[in-house]
Amino acid sequence: MEKSCISVFLLLVAVSYALAKDFTSKNDGKRDTKEVKETKPRVPQTLSRGWGDNLVWTQTYEEALFRAKNGNKPIMIIHHLEDCPHSQALKKVFAEHKEIQKMAEKFVLLNLVYETTDKNLSPDGQYVPRVLFIDPSLTVRADITGRYSNRLYAYEPSDISLLYSNMQKALKLLKTEL
Repeated sequence: MEKSCISVFLLLVAVSYALAKDFTSKNDGKRDTKEVKETKPRVPQTLSRGWGDNLVWTQTYEEALFRAKNGNKPIMIIHHLEDCPHSQALKKVFAEHKEIQKMAEKFVLLNLVYETTDKNLSPDGQYVPRVLFIDPSLTVRADITGRYSNRLYAYEPSDISLLYSNMQKALKLLKTEL
């Protein structure tokens, strides 16, 4: 019995060696790079989702509320979709704007690709991109708006200076009201 198991094992080793040798000889001794590309693992996505990889982002709305209250920082929530061209354009400008990236460090940051159950985060409807500010008392700052009357919290790439000034306003209100 033992001799037959050893002989079967040796037969399997010999067959697998022959198949491997045959495979590499067909590819001139090179590995098949097509298979390597298909099996290469995808790089995990960070919480920034491209909005600023050097910034600290929260994972959930509840975590952002907790950090804002405990750290006495305002929250900036960015609602967006990965496949929305308007969201992608705003993301690109936001990530490349050095002053915004610097000022964003003073906020609890959250970017959402899904809607929350809190209806206060969609005071005038659910659209993207939408940027809202919440102060540390957990009050949505409905008075900090963009330039559009039908989508109060929408920003476009050309509105980046308005977004910057609204970020300043959210920080200024924090100091004067609390």
